[in-house]
Amino acid sequence: MSALALMWEAKAAPERGAALLEWARGQALSPAPFRREHFTAPGERVLVITWWEGTYDADVPELPDPPGDLTARPVHRWRFEQA
Repeated sequence: MSALALMWEAKAAPERGAALLEWARGQALSPAPFRREHFTAPGERVLVITWWEGTYDADVPELPDPPGDLTARPVHRWRFEQA
C-alpha cells in the first residue's frame, strides 16, 4: 500500500489558537482519511496531518481555509508520499 500524508498548518490570529484548533477538529472530510492527528505549537500554530491510501498525486479531500478572523496568515499545505 502506498501512503500519502497531507500536512495543513495555520497560525491563529492573536488569542484565537483554541478557536482555530476547535474549527480544524470540526472539519469533516469525505471520505475520511485512515488516520488524522491534530497538533499545536507555540505562536498559536495548529497542524493537522491526515494519512491516505494512494500516491503523491492522489485525489483526496483537503481541509479548507478557515474563516479569516481565525488566522494571522494564509494556511500552509504540504504533501508527502511514503518512501
